[in-house]
Amino acid sequence: MAEAGNPLDSLPTRKGFRMRGLAATRIETFTDAAFAFALTLLVLAADIPSDYAGLMAAMGEVPAFILSATLLMMFWTAHHTWSRRFGLEDGATILLSCLLVFTVLIYVYPLRFMFSSMTTWLKYLVGLPISSSPIVMQMEDVNHMFVIYGLGFVAMSGTVVLLNLHAWRLRETLELNELERFDTRAEIFMWSIVGGAGVLSILLALFTPPNIAGLPGWAYSSLAIIMPLQGRRIDRRRKALFGD
Repeated sequence: MAEAGNPLDSLPTRKGFRMRGLAATRIETFTDAAFAFALTLLVLAADIPSDYAGLMAAMGEVPAFILSATLLMMFWTAHHTWSRRFGLEDGATILLSCLLVFTVLIYVYPLRFMFSSMTTWLKYLVGLPISSSPIVMQMEDVNHMFVIYGLGFVAMSGTVVLLNLHAWRLRETLELNELERFDTRAEIFMWSIVGGAGVLSILLALFTPPNIAGLPGWAYSSLAIIMPLQGRRIDRRRKALFGD
């Protein structure tokens, strides 16, 4: 608990959390560059159009790119927020940040393949003019795809959890006050839910018969309901303890 007059109290805050990482560290800069490169790989995955038909085909891939990029930016935002809150650059921070970098660079192609497959499925299901490049897979391959995708998703979510656990372990050194401790625990809890959805998807993919392929994807869809509900519950608890 920070004492009155502590220099930390002069730091800028976001929602009451004192930002200890005012300047980007070298490991944060390295991580930012890796995410930027991953986004570049998403773009390069599409062929450069040489005629009008090719242009229309490329435009059909835009939804898959947007979905893939949005998911990558979700993890980038989590690392950026963590860096600003704690400003750490010790051995554990470097190790975990490098793990995140390695995972995202490996994950980028399964990510794009997954969303291209999903938008292609939507195209044929409801006739949307998207993802004009069909991806043909055997039924049993669909579950294998979910396992590969899920491993990357769990690894990245788990890394965010471990980063926040590392900050929690240093809570006395960082002089986290009660609000900051609450927010750190909340971050660990929420990202554990996100990672848990990936684990559930992998288990469904491993033990679901091929004739009902696609069921593992609903594990991720559940996050659209679970996360807002948990977020509101945490916000109510935060306001009750610390006010607005």
